[in-house]
Amino acid sequence: MAVTASSRAAGRPPLLALKSAHLRYADKVIFDTLDISITAGERACLVGRNGGGKSTLMRALAGEVDIDSGERFVQPGTKVAYLPQDPRLPPGRSVIEHVNAALPPADDRIPRDYLVAAILDRLSLPGERLLDNLSGGEARRVALARALVTKPDVLLLDEPTNHLDLPTIEWLEDELRHFPGGLLLVSHDRTFLDNLTNRTFWIERGKVFRRNHGFSGFTDWADKILADEENQQHKLDKKIAEETRWLREGLTARRKRNEGRLGRLLELRQVKAERLRRPGLVNMDVGKADSGGSLVLEANDISHSFHDAEGREKIIVKNFSVTVKRGDRIGLIGRNGAGKTSLLKMLIGRDKPDRGRVRIGFGVESIYFDQKRESLNPDDTLWSTLCPGGGDTVFVRDKPRHVASYLRDFLFRDRQITAKVKTLSGGERNRLLMAKLFAANHNLLVLDEPTNDLDIETLDLLQDELARYDGTILLVSHDRDFIDRVVTSIIAVEGDGSVEEYAGGFNDYLRQRTPVAAASTNKPRKPKTNTAKQSRSEPRATKLSFNEQRDLEQLPGKIATYEQDIVKLQTLLADPAFFSRDPVNFERATRRLAETELAHSDAEERWLELEMRREALSTSEDQ
Repeated sequence: MAVTASSRAAGRPPLLALKSAHLRYADKVIFDTLDISITAGERACLVGRNGGGKSTLMRALAGEVDIDSGERFVQPGTKVAYLPQDPRLPPGRSVIEHVNAALPPADDRIPRDYLVAAILDRLSLPGERLLDNLSGGEARRVALARALVTKPDVLLLDEPTNHLDLPTIEWLEDELRHFPGGLLLVSHDRTFLDNLTNRTFWIERGKVFRRNHGFSGFTDWADKILADEENQQHKLDKKIAEETRWLREGLTARRKRNEGRLGRLLELRQVKAERLRRPGLVNMDVGKADSGGSLVLEANDISHSFHDAEGREKIIVKNFSVTVKRGDRIGLIGRNGAGKTSLLKMLIGRDKPDRGRVRIGFGVESIYFDQKRESLNPDDTLWSTLCPGGGDTVFVRDKPRHVASYLRDFLFRDRQITAKVKTLSGGERNRLLMAKLFAANHNLLVLDEPTNDLDIETLDLLQDELARYDGTILLVSHDRDFIDRVVTSIIAVEGDGSVEEYAGGFNDYLRQRTPVAAASTNKPRKPKTNTAKQSRSEPRATKLSFNEQRDLEQLPGKIATYEQDIVKLQTLLADPAFFSRDPVNFERATRRLAETELAHSDAEERWLELEMRREALSTSEDQ
């Protein structure tokens, strides 16, 4: 299902491409007869499941792994920069030396020192620190800084938002939006992909499906492809049944024709086997919350600070109070280093504040998904991680399961269960930690950056499970879409001890925070009389702005599309068997209907507002 990119249609040659590429590891085909190309001006995303070959494909494009057959094409003179998931940095160098070494020839207009210092500051990187002493998150940010300063023609970024805070992600979005070359992204951050991309590559069972649009709308597009494949599968099953019956009933006299038809039957079955090779989804089950009191925790006037390596006091929280009740879903957001994890640990009683008091409610049983995955011992096997006392039984909320069977629910193969944790990828470590934690009894989920290294489908399943969870959730995340879908209130750690609570999700937080941010500027306010005089002296608008006129023209089409989508979703949800047949997609459709109805209402209100404004301007112009 190939869609020709607009840039290709315009005749622009690719900067980087793989043609008829084939790669396999041992007995596993990673991709087969694969074609992919990147041209200047494209901002493409590469999506697919963990283990589906995204990172391997990125490495093949970067030239870090050789394909078995096919061709890798790089347009002469093209510079390619690549950010891997787990960058390996050379020892003995400082951060600033390593980034400086990647700078292109000097540009007299921009001092080299300023360019490097600016990007290190944006990414909160200590320039003088040795690469040997960096954490995993800092190492990734150094590799990102190096990739950005090279001024490449093609950027290949594998999970660039991991370990970045929200302001830095927004800055990176803006940088990449103005990048003139070709860009290919792997990311689990839906908002990041929605805001940036104009083309989508979906890697599925070793093939790449192309879509000449950005990530927005990917799910519906992918669902349609799978639905079409399912229809083809039904036709194929029918054909196989007919061919099998014909062969069984064939006479000996038709032996020669039988042989030819048997060959075709074997081909059909091979096609079916290829289609059935699609991997399963994680069988994730957070479970029901254990019983407990209505009060989960209460923090009264807590304050906490520490002194950094240079002796400067850093205030994490100052005079903050909050009450968390059963069923609350709270997201903690803020810049890296602002103290989100420190505050989280204080709230759940793992650390104590300098002043104030935190009281944990009766019967609270928490599980803690820590950001650094420190509860996983890298030298343990998957088996011993779930069965530390020996044996082959893991108790999943007090019910016995065989460890191999339980690990299969989280997409681990039987041969992996004796492998050590340190051999796992980031996504596999996340799934193992989920398997370990979700087996325990709990009524409070404490999740510190749970979305890192998860593929989008697993992320969707986690969102669905958390939506059904009837306990309490405390969540730290940089993923704006994930926060919006999961939480009902926000605790914003603003820095310098300022911590504020806001109702709603991330977008609600932005709307509520904007007036506060504007009011907090130090500019003195002018008297209202002066403001009024100034506004009277300004030229009065006589027509809609360009953007307003464009919205007025485009909104009727959008409203009609929303209405069509609403009818389709209502028809789908009216099927009484839909929920019992597919409860996960039923909930997704329900959520999509609510979102579409809200978008339809907002669009109608905006159209009415613009139409009234247009008429008012037209009337005033006539006068």
